[in-house]
Amino acid sequence: MNHGDHHTDTPHDQYEQDSHGGHAGHASHAGHAGASWAMAVKATLHCLTGCAIGEILGMAIGTALGWGNVPTMVAAIALAFLFGYSFTLFAVRGAGLDLKSAIKVALAADTVSIAVMELVDNAIIALVPGAMDAQLSDGLFWSALLGGFAVAFLITTPVNKWMIGRGKGHAVVHGYH
Repeated sequence: MNHGDHHTDTPHDQYEQDSHGGHAGHASHAGHAGASWAMAVKATLHCLTGCAIGEILGMAIGTALGWGNVPTMVAAIALAFLFGYSFTLFAVRGAGLDLKSAIKVALAADTVSIAVMELVDNAIIALVPGAMDAQLSDGLFWSALLGGFAVAFLITTPVNKWMIGRGKGHAVVHGYH
């Protein structure tokens, strides 16, 4: 593609152009180099909220329908991604972004964060003896789930800080707030 003919329709497209093209990319990244821990915590809490809602809903559905561990976990992970993306999608749509651009922003902002969070959280649930077979009414279920979320938060926050510092992840969303 000829970069001289590049047409920029949205602020997200401008972000893509700035962060991937020549010297402009360096200027774009320089503005994010001082990503704060507070910014990373806020991004991670945002991600955690969507993941928690989706994951708990998926586990409740799977348990209520008598599904096995694998289909229940797949539903929980799918809903975690759906709810995680939807929080960002609704926020940037509310800021006036068209649906196609909003989907691109949500995918860019949340994919790595949600993936890391889900990987860590589900690994912990799988590794805690008896947690996979625990029911929603069991304390073991909730302690493994909440403990998994806590560890996932601690691991995902530095990932988000690193990404925001490079103009990636939730840094993409900041232009719409």
